[in-house]
Amino acid sequence: LLPTSSGLPPGWEERQDEKGRSYYIDHNSRTTTWIKPVVQIAVETSQVSAAQSISVGRQPQATSSDSSQQSSQQQPEMEQGFLPKGWEVRHAPNGRPFFIDHNTKTTTWEDPRLKISAHPRRKTSLDPVDLGPLPPGWEERTHTDGRVFFINHNTKRTQWEDPRLQNVAITGPAVPYSRDYKRKYEFFRKKLKKQSDIPNRFEMKIHRTTILEDSYRRIIAVKRADFLKARLWIEFDGEKGLDYGGVAREWFFLLSKEMFNPYYGLFEYSATDNYTLQINPNSGLCNEDHLSYFKFIGRVAGMAVYHGKLLDAFFIRPFYKMMLQKPITLHDMESVDSEYYNSLRWILENDPAELDLRFIVDEELFGQTHQHELKSGGSEIVVTNKNKRDYIHLVIQWRFVSRVQKQMTAFKEGFFELIPQDLIKIFDENELELLMCGLGDVDVADWKLHTKYKNGYNINHQVIQWFWKAVLMMDSEKRIRLLQFVTGTSRVPMNGFAELYGSNGPQLFTVEQWGTPEKLPRAHTCFNRLDLPPYDSFEDLWDKLLLAIENTQGFDGVD
Repeated sequence: LLPTSSGLPPGWEERQDEKGRSYYIDHNSRTTTWIKPVVQIAVETSQVSAAQSISVGRQPQATSSDSSQQSSQQQPEMEQGFLPKGWEVRHAPNGRPFFIDHNTKTTTWEDPRLKISAHPRRKTSLDPVDLGPLPPGWEERTHTDGRVFFINHNTKRTQWEDPRLQNVAITGPAVPYSRDYKRKYEFFRKKLKKQSDIPNRFEMKIHRTTILEDSYRRIIAVKRADFLKARLWIEFDGEKGLDYGGVAREWFFLLSKEMFNPYYGLFEYSATDNYTLQINPNSGLCNEDHLSYFKFIGRVAGMAVYHGKLLDAFFIRPFYKMMLQKPITLHDMESVDSEYYNSLRWILENDPAELDLRFIVDEELFGQTHQHELKSGGSEIVVTNKNKRDYIHLVIQWRFVSRVQKQMTAFKEGFFELIPQDLIKIFDENELELLMCGLGDVDVADWKLHTKYKNGYNINHQVIQWFWKAVLMMDSEKRIRLLQFVTGTSRVPMNGFAELYGSNGPQLFTVEQWGTPEKLPRAHTCFNRLDLPPYDSFEDLWDKLLLAIENTQGFDGVD
């Protein structure tokens, strides 16, 4: 029998390297891994299709001499005993045991004693649509008799059971909350549905000089939003050309520039930042039909997502969180208004009694300052240590939610006419930004050229060399994640990293030495600064950097 360490599957062994780190050896396949294996838990074998395993006739059989030799040797009780009814264990010529299920006339390398019975099909409360995309390498298909089955291309096996309904020991964490944007995007595209009773295409004839007005009148007039899911056929007045996608892409690009132009008063740039947008709380003073326009913009955004096109605009983080119905926190304010953030942070960490604050905020409108009560009688309520958290919560709600509630409701009404609200929730706010506005290309050379270093770090420092090696090794999604983690947005200015803005003006990307090697990196989005501990190896830096950017929501080091 192969050596086995306690608590590991058969044939697995745990060892330590010269640094004391544990790694695991699979003597079955003669491979090693840093990840601790778990005893596999699978579904009932009676529900696994014949295609899951190799047919008995094709399974490598022991020779007659092998068979007689094996029959003359008594198998250990644990190997031969306690098998399910109708099962038998045999050995391949290389000595590896395989198992025969005489009930289904199939064989498998998996020991049936390591499986448990599972009847996920009886769990009527679980709808596969709600479980997110399939694990990597899996595919869903329909049998000739109409039954759905699943192919695992990793192991070249099939099964009737949905792997998303199997034990967590196989599938890992719940997939809808996976950080793998590509998998979620593919699942999302697959679940978008188009009604069969809508026209083949949706036609629009647009003047370039009046693209906003023409598009608004055409789209807002559509009574049934499903018609906007038809193939888009855009024609610019006076121009001949067939729209096989390129004209529609240009239309979304040009219309975005008009819809989100602060000149029209519907949106405004956030703080001193000149490339992320927020809803203008006073949009009604600029356009009496502003709510109708916000519904139109929501429809256009939904059309872009549905048809796989992009908007040429990037919004503040609270905008995406409101779309997802997520609570907005103090951390979300940092990248929008650092002065406000720092003031509220001070109140949170100190006794505000000496400031003599009330539950009111000052609001400037056309050069005049007005006071707004955060709650009834707020002008008479003093902020104290007891109620300061309530005060901060109300300030955040006023700053990001209540002032633009009507506009956001209209936008979401238009957007969710095309994109199911439950389906969009598989994304987090950063992924939603990527879905609506795209990944973009990050020029690592330009990024590196326009980065500052502080507190002992410099371009030749070993940790900095490892950092840029890690950035180069990342795929586009992870680079964007890192950029979002440090700056609060995936958007890079048109002229590159040299013009990167913080919340108070121009601020280059900065890496500062901080902390000790056991700590995770942390970010200060208002300063575009990454606090990077002096790690002892590239592997440590890589692991901790990915952990930090993939788990921003629950990471205390981000401020």
